[in-house]
Amino acid sequence: MELLKSQKQAFRSEMWKACFIVVTEKEICYVTYPQYVIGGRWKIVILWHLSLGTKRFNELQRLLPGVSKGMLTNQLRELEKDNLAHREVYKEVPPKVEYSLTPTGQTLIPILKSMAEWGEQHYNASRNVNQPL
Repeated sequence: MELLKSQKQAFRSEMWKACFIVVTEKEICYVTYPQYVIGGRWKIVILWHLSLGTKRFNELQRLLPGVSKGMLTNQLRELEKDNLAHREVYKEVPPKVEYSLTPTGQTLIPILKSMAEWGEQHYNASRNVNQPL
């Protein structure tokens, strides 16, 4: 079924909606929204570390070897924009910035824990144990 013109425009008006797979006029595959929000090389790991408690920027950078300062900043800004992470700036010298999960971000904790459990259960089965990563 073809979407009405106004529905097409509404989908285009918000970036995240563009990633939904339209099944019919009234049905949308919502599994793609979390994929859009937490997709990216570092977002899931950032969310995992924030689920363990508030972290400063440099602390997150140390916990994520290989992430550049710019990439970490970008990923944190996107998580903040999507209301999953909160950025608290303290007016002191030197500047202090802390990141934590928002209430919306905290709703992802059970999903992250399930993902970790799944990974633990299936990691060795999915690769040749004799080969290093």
